Amino acid sequence: MVRIAYPVLVVLVMVCTELCGADWPCWRGPQYDGISRDTSVTLPWKENPKVLWESPIGKAFSGVTGVADRVYTCGTEDDKQVLFCFNAGTGDVVWKKAFAEGFRERLGGDGSRATPTVDNVTGSDTGKVYVLGGKGTLLCVDAKTGDDVWSKKFGGAPKWMYSGSVLIEGDLAIVSPGGDDGGLLALDKADGEVVWKGGTGGAAYATPYPFTFEGGRYIVGFLGKKAIAVDAKTGREVWSMPWETKYDVNAATPIFHDGHLFLSSGYGHGCILVKLAADGDRLSGTTVWESRAIMNKFQTCILLDGKLYGADERNLKCVDFLTGKEAWSLDEVAGDGTRHATLVLCGGHFIYFSGNGKLSVAKASPEGFEATGSTAVLSGRCWTVPTLHNGRLYVRNMEKLVCLELGG
Repeated sequence: MVRIAYPVLVVLVMVCTELCGADWPCWRGPQYDGISRDTSVTLPWKENPKVLWESPIGKAFSGVTGVADRVYTCGTEDDKQVLFCFNAGTGDVVWKKAFAEGFRERLGGDGSRATPTVDNVTGSDTGKVYVLGGKGTLLCVDAKTGDDVWSKKFGGAPKWMYSGSVLIEGDLAIVSPGGDDGGLLALDKADGEVVWKGGTGGAAYATPYPFTFEGGRYIVGFLGKKAIAVDAKTGREVWSMPWETKYDVNAATPIFHDGHLFLSSGYGHGCILVKLAADGDRLSGTTVWESRAIMNKFQTCILLDGKLYGADERNLKCVDFLTGKEAWSLDEVAGDGTRHATLVLCGGHFIYFSGNGKLSVAKASPEGFEATGSTAVLSGRCWTVPTLHNGRLYVRNMEKLVCLELGG
C-alpha cells in the first residue's frame, strides 16, 4: 500500500477543494468550516428562491452532503434508520438503505443525528459513503449503488445517541465511539479494520476535527467530560483538557485557527480559546480567554476575518475570536427568535435558517446582521444546518427535505 506523507496529503486535499469547491462531501464542508466556495450561487437573492423539489424522509437530524449529481441524508422509514441517496437536481431517489433499527427519543427527537460522509475526490458518483447511526451502527456503502462494503457496531452511545459524523482522513475513517472502543477510533476506510485507538472517556456528540500545527497533523475529540488531541497517524494522545458540561453535551465542532483552539458548549457552560504550543512530543495549551459569550448547544460557529458568528442556546451573535468580546447580538431575525438557528456562509453572505424554518440572507459584517429576502420554507423543528451544493440549497425538518435553486 502506498503511503502519502501528511504535508503532501494536506496539499492534495487543498487542491481538490479548489477543483470541487461546489461539492459538500462531509459535515461542515470540505474545509470543515461551514463555508461554501460555490461560485454559482447568487447572494443576496433578488426573489425568493424557487423550490425545485421536496421529498418526505422521516425523522432525523442528519445534514445533507453532496458530490456531483447526488446528495445524501438520513431519515426514518418503517421504524428503521435509512440512508437516502437522491438525484441532486430532480429529487428522485437513486437508492435508499435501511441500516439500523429506528428509535424514539422524547426530549431530543427521533432518528439519526449524524451526517453522511462521502469519500470521493474525483467529483463523480464513485466512492464510498459512511454514516454512524444513532444507536451505534457504523456503515460503509458503495456511493453508486448503496451496497454494503462493511459495518461495525458500537455500544457506548451517550444519552441522546451518537451524533458525530465520520471523519475521513487519508486512508482512515475516524469516529468517536467512547468507552472500550476509545475516545477516538481510526478504522481502515477500505475494510473497517482497526488502525488505532486514541484517548479514553465516554462519548459526547461532536464530530472528530482535524488540524495541522507546527508540521504535525492532529485530530481533536470533544468527549463527554474533556477535549483531547491525538496524532492523526498513530492515535497517540498529545493534549487533553477537562471540559465538563451538564449531561455531557459537548456537541459543537471545535475550531482551530492560527495556533488557537476554540471550544463551546451549551447548558450554561460557555466557551474557551486555548493557545497551543509544541511541548516535546506533545502539545501544551494556555487559556487566552474563557466566558459565556457563546454557549453552543449543538450549532457550530463560523469563523470569518477574526470574528465568530453563530447562534447558541440564547441568540445570534458575533464575537471576536482572540478577545471574546461581543460585537453584536440579536434576539430576532425576520420575526423569528434566533435561539437554535443555523448558518452557512457563501460569497461573503450568511444564509440564516431559523429553528422554525424561515430562511434569510445577510452580508457578513462585524457591524451587525441586516437580513433581507426572508422566506418561510418549512415549519416545525428545524435544527439541521442548510447545505449549499452546486447552486442549490438543501434544508430539512423532522419530516421533509426541500431543495431550492440559488444559482443564476
